[in-house]
Amino acid sequence: MADPNPFLPVSQPLQPTYTSLPDGTHPSGSPPTHCIPSKKLLLGIFSGLVMVFLFVALIGNRNGSQLNIYPQQDENVVSLASPTETAKPETLRPISRGKSAGVSEKANLISGVSESSTDQYPWNNSMLSWQRTAFHFQPEKNWMNDPNGPLFYKGWYHFFYQYNPNAAVWGDIVWGHAVSRDLIHWLHLPLAMVADQWYDQNGVWTGSATILPDGKIVMLYTGSTNESVQVQNLAYPADPNDPLLLDWVKYSGNPVLVPPPGIGTKDFRDPTTAWYTSEGKWRISIGSKIGKTGIALIYDTEDFINYKLQPQALHGVPGTGMWECVDFYPVSRTSQNGVDTSATGPEVKHVVKASLDDDRHDYYALGTYNEVTSTWTPDNPEIDVGIGLRYDYGIFYASKTFYDQNKGRRVLWGWIGESDSEVADVKKGWASLQGIPRTVTLDTKTGSNLLQWPVEEVESLRLRSNEFNKVEVKPGSVVPLDLDAATQLDIVAEFELDKKALEKTAESNEEFSCTTSHGARHRNALGPFGLLVLADDSLVEQTPVYFYVQKSNGTLKTFFCTDQSRSSAANDVNKQIYGNFVPVLEGEKFTLRVLVDHSIIESFAQGGRTTISSRVYPTRAIYGSAKLFLFNNAIEADVTASLKIWQMNSAFIRPYPNTR
Repeated sequence: MADPNPFLPVSQPLQPTYTSLPDGTHPSGSPPTHCIPSKKLLLGIFSGLVMVFLFVALIGNRNGSQLNIYPQQDENVVSLASPTETAKPETLRPISRGKSAGVSEKANLISGVSESSTDQYPWNNSMLSWQRTAFHFQPEKNWMNDPNGPLFYKGWYHFFYQYNPNAAVWGDIVWGHAVSRDLIHWLHLPLAMVADQWYDQNGVWTGSATILPDGKIVMLYTGSTNESVQVQNLAYPADPNDPLLLDWVKYSGNPVLVPPPGIGTKDFRDPTTAWYTSEGKWRISIGSKIGKTGIALIYDTEDFINYKLQPQALHGVPGTGMWECVDFYPVSRTSQNGVDTSATGPEVKHVVKASLDDDRHDYYALGTYNEVTSTWTPDNPEIDVGIGLRYDYGIFYASKTFYDQNKGRRVLWGWIGESDSEVADVKKGWASLQGIPRTVTLDTKTGSNLLQWPVEEVESLRLRSNEFNKVEVKPGSVVPLDLDAATQLDIVAEFELDKKALEKTAESNEEFSCTTSHGARHRNALGPFGLLVLADDSLVEQTPVYFYVQKSNGTLKTFFCTDQSRSSAANDVNKQIYGNFVPVLEGEKFTLRVLVDHSIIESFAQGGRTTISSRVYPTRAIYGSAKLFLFNNAIEADVTASLKIWQMNSAFIRPYPNTR
């Protein structure tokens, strides 16, 4: 039975403001869309048009080196750097084949993978079966993408996700649902929400959960209407006493938000978890864009039904394009514990994260939130959202955090897509997985970045271990590590460079980039060095995970990279080289942790300052033929390595017992 008082006092539903539905119908109980709107609605439309006029006028009025997209009322209102300073280069992407082909642009995160039937590698069932992971979350079959509405409720972790129940490609998107006691072992549940209303007929898209002070749950999500307009909808549990939250009710007055005037009908999506303001209102953000400026709109509400668009956006950055899956949350400046989403004050910094639709990466920045103006200012505009730091420098997108009140931590989920061919995905019957959930904290040593680390529960899968202490790796050498198996591993390693070699090494002005400097084959005096993961005995297939060190101006600059260029003999998989700079402070050793789980490698450098998630598809280095090696491709410096490596058990991910 549905809760008669599901969240907050019920108000009048919002009437749609866009054109009537193609078939002339309208939702039951609401007036046709061509009816004369109320004075309140007309006033809202007029106010919205004025606001958008100001947006456009200010975007077009470049003044010096600043570009302002909102009226500056005081010195705390965000001022955006000019496009010449922040604009991202255009990314070449494959042409979308559209929903008629059973895919969307979200299905093709990586360009350069051929779909020609003549170029397909002859994958066999043994190879494809090996690719399925053992301890990462995946549905039983078919396509999955964005994480949705994660929360902890009545002893269970709930995970919802974008899911196609009909195929291993994007399309027919609904909400899958699973629960866990520990974020590792999962029970699949029936679909939480399906596309059964006019306002989500073309997809039940990404959303977020908010737990109210009385324990009730509000779920806001984006629906793609039968006209493919992006609208925001409200849902809530049918039975709040059910710890599994099996049944969900969609609010009868949906949609509760439609695109405001001036915002594209397909540029208005992915509401955040709400946070509580000092005025006693709830506040959410929704991703959008104006021209090429990505923005996070702000709405206030008292009942999750009626909303007021704030005159200032939370933030925006020119040249970054559409912001989707926006996230906004505080991190403690003094503690490694997480804090509630509504926390404010001098003891926290606030994170703004956006998933950029233009390049399919997740960017974040640290800054200061002004509740009065509902705006956020980055600590360092040079590494603002979309032009600076990323959560992950590999395949990791559409991520979402939640505050885990059970353990007092903030937990990050991220979608890790495939980088093989769509043909192979269809043949194996599934596509995509979720990264191991990560805790997120502020790096109090640097103060300028986050730390991400696998949740502690993953350590419960550790089985027998092997230790290798102070292994000396000479320049240009490879050292095999004697393991029973190398397909499911948790690796913790630290490396030290020879001090004498460091002192004697000449300084270099080399311009290095992980992605453009030819991978682990590119040598200098001090690197690269690290691990060869999922390698075969002959090293024909290998995936190096490594550090590259430069000496310049008396200091060392370190990069952390993953090289997929030799990860597979197959010709229809992506073989990019990933990575970025990683801070290594004085007195610190080079440290990394690597989770290997069949076709995914998740790597964390320096306690999680820089992370890389890779999908690899070896043809030889599988099953018992997968090996692990140390390597040092430096020209001059010896490297000493110490490692502890655990074999990892498989997680218990069960289907739902269909007894209902």
